[in-house]
Amino acid sequence: MLKHLHAEGAVRSTEVSAHLHRRGRGVFPAGITRSTVECDPYPLYLAAGEGAYVTDVDGNRYLDLNNNFTTLVHGHGYAPVAEAVAGLLRTGTCFSNPTRHEIALAELLISRIPAIEQVRFVNTGTEAVMFAIKAARAFTGKPAIARFAGAYHGAYDWAEIGQSAVFQEDQTHAMPGIAYEGAPRSTSTDVVLLDFNDADGLEQQLLPHVDRLAAILIDPVPSRAGLLAPDPQFIERLTAFARANAILIIADEVLNLRQSFKGASARYGLVPDLITAGKIIGGGFPIGAIGGRVDVMSVFGGGDSAPLVPQGGTFSANPVAMVAGLVAMQAMTKAEFDRLERLGDDLRGRLTAIADKHSAAFSINGAASLFRIHPKPRSPATYREALMTADQVVLMKGLGRFFQAQGVMLPFGAAACLSTPMTQADTDLIAAVFEHFITTELHRYEATKS
Repeated sequence: MLKHLHAEGAVRSTEVSAHLHRRGRGVFPAGITRSTVECDPYPLYLAAGEGAYVTDVDGNRYLDLNNNFTTLVHGHGYAPVAEAVAGLLRTGTCFSNPTRHEIALAELLISRIPAIEQVRFVNTGTEAVMFAIKAARAFTGKPAIARFAGAYHGAYDWAEIGQSAVFQEDQTHAMPGIAYEGAPRSTSTDVVLLDFNDADGLEQQLLPHVDRLAAILIDPVPSRAGLLAPDPQFIERLTAFARANAILIIADEVLNLRQSFKGASARYGLVPDLITAGKIIGGGFPIGAIGGRVDVMSVFGGGDSAPLVPQGGTFSANPVAMVAGLVAMQAMTKAEFDRLERLGDDLRGRLTAIADKHSAAFSINGAASLFRIHPKPRSPATYREALMTADQVVLMKGLGRFFQAQGVMLPFGAAACLSTPMTQADTDLIAAVFEHFITTELHRYEATKS
């Protein structure tokens, strides 16, 4: 494996990507249509994907550890999904009326996820979180929510507050930071910002707002905040406080549903009232879902009166996403989840051993098919510990460029993920590239630290 690796300077040609980005800048703000796309200095434009690999427009092939932000649990061009969707296209891609396909996917989710008794489909994770928050407000009659600093919950105004939270040296807890200019400043008055894994500080932060809180919004393993593992005591105390004060718990599992056959909440002992899902349940097509207790879900309708929370969506529950999602999820059996987790456990262990072997200040955390490399000697337990210094940002961008030069797409500042077509040879490549970076490139970054 090592004989195929080369230095960071030996970058593959990406001239066509550069040309396309110049064209893109003429029609898109910043040249792109998603702010999450990595531009260093311009994005790679992709032409095709097959299994665990993608090919860019210049003909370069890469092992994909992004998988469209963890969506593609089966990798690219998954044949059963492609065949099912191809067979559907001539019969109709969307209707104003329901189809049998949405019932089948709903039944699968309800059969697997303990907290889901009923479900509604939307088109994105952002919509799922938005409607879950609306449902919590409608059910409780209270306006405010609590959420955790640094976690990503999509683009709904109230879900964004605290996403880019900051710490000041004289403050114990995170502050919301600068509000996005597109959101009203007043939204922050209805958002209580909490610190993930701070079991002792929960009541102190929540008690002043308890009469106004409709819900606590939590990603059980917040990826953007560091892919943090939840402390069991923290989960227990959060749950007890919510139950004692008639506050709903919304588990955002849009990303972390891929952690097990039953999702992430069940894995970590969290019992939410509502769950949001997306990504892997769409089989590579746009999707989102809100699920939960029957009484809470009744705000979307069920009686003769108008629903408390009208939820429509021209493309919600479209048959293409429903069929693709059903096929993809049916293939994710308990055995397949377990196999992918064993592959992840082995990779995380090997990367940790490599860092330890070379006394390199890296730590690796994650669970199941997810992992993240931190430029820190100890895995962070809190968002504050996960924040990177300027030097660490430079180091991690260099690591990403090095991986790309070796034919591996490693996300920056987000979770990397495995997919079902990946093999031991693929994880061997990841480990070899990581060790090669440490032994040949790391010294350059250490020498330039400020």
